[in-house]
Amino acid sequence: MMKHNELVLPAVEVTQGEGRILYSFAVDGKMLPQFAAISRISRPDGTDVDGYQRPEVLSHISGIRKYIESEAPLIPNAVVLAFDQRVSFTPSNSKNSSFSRLGHLRIPLQSSWTEQEKPAWVVDGQQRIAAIREARIGSFPICVTAFKAESVQEQREQFILVNSAKPLSKGLIYELLPTTQMLLPDMLEKRRFPSMLLNRLNYDPDSPLRLKIKTATNQEGVVQDNSVLKMIEHSLSDGALYQYRGPNGEGDVEAMLLLLKTYWSAVALVFRDAWELPPNRSRLVHGAGIVSMGFVMDAIVDRHHDEQFITLDHYRADLKGMERFCRWTNGFWDFGGNVTRKWNEIQNTTKDIRLLANYLLLQYRTSVWSRSESNATGVTGSR
Repeated sequence: MMKHNELVLPAVEVTQGEGRILYSFAVDGKMLPQFAAISRISRPDGTDVDGYQRPEVLSHISGIRKYIESEAPLIPNAVVLAFDQRVSFTPSNSKNSSFSRLGHLRIPLQSSWTEQEKPAWVVDGQQRIAAIREARIGSFPICVTAFKAESVQEQREQFILVNSAKPLSKGLIYELLPTTQMLLPDMLEKRRFPSMLLNRLNYDPDSPLRLKIKTATNQEGVVQDNSVLKMIEHSLSDGALYQYRGPNGEGDVEAMLLLLKTYWSAVALVFRDAWELPPNRSRLVHGAGIVSMGFVMDAIVDRHHDEQFITLDHYRADLKGMERFCRWTNGFWDFGGNVTRKWNEIQNTTKDIRLLANYLLLQYRTSVWSRSESNATGVTGSR
């Protein structure tokens, strides 16, 4: 409620520890920029740090904004603000508990204020506030937790405490994604379908990767979940799985799983010894190996695109032709041009994955694919 250049809001005052006071309230997120400033981190004189907030991440803000503009958005986590002494709390006559009481916060407002003159600073929630500000909606109420700070130093300390708490692991988030149906920010929405395929590969009884993928709920796995996700995402984007995609980016789940299970079963058979070892003893089950062999899968499917169904024998025959070039557990990779790497020097980096994938694809196309076509031509010509 606006009243004489101040905003009056129902709130709960909570006492923590030795007299530390918190305020909990709700406010239209569109109004927050009118009284809450963002102190972005900088070094104006080249030495001392001024402020404490990181710059806005535009892609993150865009994803949150699209979610807010969707049909039924929900943001339950509160924004955290630091108030100066101009903000006051007036208790009501309601019955209170031993640590909390109801009342109203009075927050001064002036349209002429600069950022430095505003009575509140954002400690946590900068990107959410920016997304609400930019969203094409009339209003969006948001929960706020606030405290009074004596100095910028205290604000900075609280910022560090709030943001240094260990977040949910990405692995746990990805594992939970397939169980959700609500509209999610773009990055998570993009990973929901691949995460579902990953979970099926990890838990279907007929999967060669059964319980082999390390996730939040399967810590005994040896193959990193993020490596399998990358392999699936690459194939969905423009590889073997693309043919089964639907207009919504998902598609024929069972056909995709059949292809993946058949191919990786062939990998497990052809490279049996390397398949059974942990990543520190086998680069096949290492991130670089999983992603690179995913590209080989795409190439094999491309070669046999005229087949009604690519069988285990198709994959196994082609992979057998690759055996002599692979150094999964010992020896040196010979990438040509005087570039060699010891088997365990291949790392899970973009550069090394590209190096290994390009090498494997080159060997497949020149030593397996082209040779098979030449043999077929020779047989045809001799008849």
